[in-house]
Amino acid sequence: MTVGTRVAVLGCGAIGSLYAAHLARVPGVEVWAVDPWAEHVGAIARTGLRVTGAADFTAPVRAITDAADLPACDLGIVATKAQHTRAAVRAAAHALGDAAVASVQNGLGNEEVVAEAVPRVIRGSIVTAGAVTEPGTVRYDAPGDSWLGPFEPSPASMAEVRWLADLLTAGGLRTHAVDDARGPQWTKVVFNAATSAIAALTGLSIGQVCTHPELRAQVDALIDEALAVCDAAGIALLRDPRDAVAEAIAEAFGHRPSMLQDVVAHRVTEVDALNGGIAREGARVGVATPRHEAMAALLHGLESSWTGVPTAAHGRG
Repeated sequence: MTVGTRVAVLGCGAIGSLYAAHLARVPGVEVWAVDPWAEHVGAIARTGLRVTGAADFTAPVRAITDAADLPACDLGIVATKAQHTRAAVRAAAHALGDAAVASVQNGLGNEEVVAEAVPRVIRGSIVTAGAVTEPGTVRYDAPGDSWLGPFEPSPASMAEVRWLADLLTAGGLRTHAVDDARGPQWTKVVFNAATSAIAALTGLSIGQVCTHPELRAQVDALIDEALAVCDAAGIALLRDPRDAVAEAIAEAFGHRPSMLQDVVAHRVTEVDALNGGIAREGARVGVATPRHEAMAALLHGLESSWTGVPTAAHGRG
C-alpha cells in the first residue's frame, strides 16, 4: 500500500513540518510540502527536513513555495492556520482532485472549507506539538496520538482514512482511524477554547490562567457552555476537559498558546475556529453560548487595535 504513495502537506509550520518529516521516513512515500516561507522551503529542498527534540532524524521532503508546482497526489494534509485554509486548498486543488485530504488544524470549520475544493475529506485531531527553530529544522516537543475519521458531509472512505493513519503510524506518529472523529476533535477544541482566548487577552500562560481564581472561574464556565453544545449535538468527548486543565497546570504551566503568540506578533488569531466554532455549533443545535461569543468579540476588538479596522468572523478563511 505504501509503494508509490504521494502526499501533499499544505502549510509547513511546526505541525506540517512534523507530519511531512515523519511521513517521508516511510518507504515508498513521496512527500511534497507547500509553504510561502521561502527560507524554510529552501533549506528543506537543499538538505532535507531536520527533526530534533523527541526524535532526531532528517527526512527528504520536496518543498515548494508555489502550489501550482504540485503534482497529482494520493493523499493530502492541511496544516495551515485556519484563516489560510481556503486559499491554500484552492491553490492546490488541481493536485488533490483524486486525493483524500485531512485537516489537522486547530478548531472547527476547517473541514467545511477544505470540502469546497476537494471531494473527499478527513476530519483530524492531533495533540502533537513542536516549533520551527530555524529554516529547515523543526523541534518535536510533545509526542501524542492523532485521530482521523471521515468528514461526514464529504467523506473520504474508511479505507483511505486507514491508509493515511497507517502511514503516519509507520512514520512514528501513532494515529487512530475512527468512524467518528468529532469526539477527539471537540475534546481538544473545548480545552483550547476555554483557555487560549483568556491567555491571549491577558498575556498569561496556560498555567497562570488556570490557577488564577477569577480566570479559572471563567475557564470552567466556558467548559460548561461547550459541554452543553456537545450534549445537544451528540458528541462524546474522549476525556473531561477539566482533566486536561489539571494536566496542563502540572505539565505545561508556562505554555504560551498559539493564540497568545499571534496576539504578541500582531497576527490575526484563530478565535473564529475555536470559540467562534463552538458558538456556531451552539446556534445550530439551539444552545446559547454567550461566553464564547464574548471571547470572539474581545479578540476581534484586540485585533482591530493593530489593524486599524474592525474585524469580525464573517469573511475569514
